[in-house]
Amino acid sequence: MSRSSSGIVAGLTAAALAAVGFLAYQASANVPSTLGKPAPSASPSHVAKGPQRPRRDPAALPAHSGQGARVVYALKGDRVWLVDDGDKVTRTFTVRPSTVDPEPGSYAVTSRTDRITGSDGVPIEHVVLFAKNEGVVIGFSSAQDGSMASPDPSRKTGGVRAKLADGTALWNFATLGSKVVVVP
Repeated sequence: MSRSSSGIVAGLTAAALAAVGFLAYQASANVPSTLGKPAPSASPSHVAKGPQRPRRDPAALPAHSGQGARVVYALKGDRVWLVDDGDKVTRTFTVRPSTVDPEPGSYAVTSRTDRITGSDGVPIEHVVLFAKNEGVVIGFSSAQDGSMASPDPSRKTGGVRAKLADGTALWNFATLGSKVVVVP
């Protein structure tokens, strides 16, 4: 190689190295500070699981629960709604279910008793009966002492227990013949 051609090659090599050095500097100046570091683990609430449905308000009146004045009892949520003639919820509350549930459907209040001893031996008040299943009469009531103990699972009972204030509201609302709608 001649002296002049080796000078050209050396010049081109130096220019190429300078260009590569300049590009490397630019790239390093724009690198995110997290590059090369492990990503923080995502918490379950931030993990995408496909389309998300908005969570349903557990106190919202169930769809397809009838129209007009009625008591609505949701078996799955152990919740009762008192609904007026205009389909407005006047009160909602949770209840303690019995060991025998009514079948989903529409019923009417068949009997009311102010005070009695329940089939579980607990003194109860404001008993509102509306259904029968497995030979067991089912209705709403409140323990006179305000307790909401779970029923003995070895006994078939039909008392759906409410707190005292809720039981009183249900008693005042659900007169003989009033509609009771049971939903799953």
